[in-house]
Amino acid sequence: MSMNHIIGQHFFIGVSGHALTADEKKFIVENNIGGVCLFGRNVADPKQVHDLCAEIQSLRHKQVDKAPLFIGIDMEGGRVHRLKPPFTVWPPLRTLGDLDAPTVSFHFANKMGQELKSVGINLDFAPCVDVFTNPANTVIGDRSISSDPEMVAKHASALVRGYIKSDIITCAKHFPGHGNTVIDSHEDLPVENVDMARLESCELIPFKKTFKARVDMVMTSHIKFPKIDPEWPVTLSETFIQKIIRDECRYRGLIITDDLGMKAMTKHYGIEEVPVRALKAGVDLLLYCNDPEVPPQAFEAILEATAQGSLQKTDLEASYRRIMDLKKAKLTQPDPLPMSEVVNIVGHPDHLKIASAIANGQIPDGLLPE
Repeated sequence: MSMNHIIGQHFFIGVSGHALTADEKKFIVENNIGGVCLFGRNVADPKQVHDLCAEIQSLRHKQVDKAPLFIGIDMEGGRVHRLKPPFTVWPPLRTLGDLDAPTVSFHFANKMGQELKSVGINLDFAPCVDVFTNPANTVIGDRSISSDPEMVAKHASALVRGYIKSDIITCAKHFPGHGNTVIDSHEDLPVENVDMARLESCELIPFKKTFKARVDMVMTSHIKFPKIDPEWPVTLSETFIQKIIRDECRYRGLIITDDLGMKAMTKHYGIEEVPVRALKAGVDLLLYCNDPEVPPQAFEAILEATAQGSLQKTDLEASYRRIMDLKKAKLTQPDPLPMSEVVNIVGHPDHLKIASAIANGQIPDGLLPE
């Protein structure tokens, strides 16, 4: 296995439209790219999503590893909801906190996960486990379950279990918590002047609970906490990634960055600097959502850093093994179901009934305990 192929598995990239271009296919195959992230621009109806996922997965047969690709999407419910009807439209997570019935939260994730899985999406960048501690924070708002960390922890754990039961890889975000910020990291780098004691007593509680629930991934936030790491924001910080996530929280799953094309990164750090620094800090997966010019530049920068010894090959190899182990364990049936089955799962009347009841502040009838 060459260094190029090991590096490629660390990349999660966006694609441009409803089907792959020839250039996208070539880049994914030749560089052994590990995953693709879908956005609104990539989704129309269930048949199109199904065909796109089938096309993405078919590329594994031409890759060196022959490993299934991660196919991820942001489906939280509420505002962050990439799939439109006839997929079931789920209300925001705040509604789950208001209902406070963990069985409902489990079924919310489980039924959503069944629809994702049917069309070939195998990873949801969810749940959002940020604690909503600042009413002026419009970035998170009703994406957060609650302003009470124990409430967030309880329901986040149920959501993780629901996704796992539906065979969907889960990702808790945005570590160590985006619920207190005012600045949107899409626009600039938020700075939070809280200390470790505050994080321990509030923001970290739901993350630790999801780690115990065996969440597969955790996503880093692009936030700077000068009292904890005066030099680097979380995504680029060994203090947060090695010391806090790995050592103190004893988390053994995969660590993925938030989108490295956000202005919190691009306004303050160079295109070549960011991926090298993130890997050095200890992340496993680099997320590039939008600009197709950037992943090839990032790839070259990582290759150069390993050649020069500023990035350790042994660290990348260890990370590569973690990625491959998760794929082997979780992606045993990566291809979408036949469309004849998909149409009976997407927008199923039971799913619509559950989503509608939750949206109206009611506990749905007839839900079985987990």
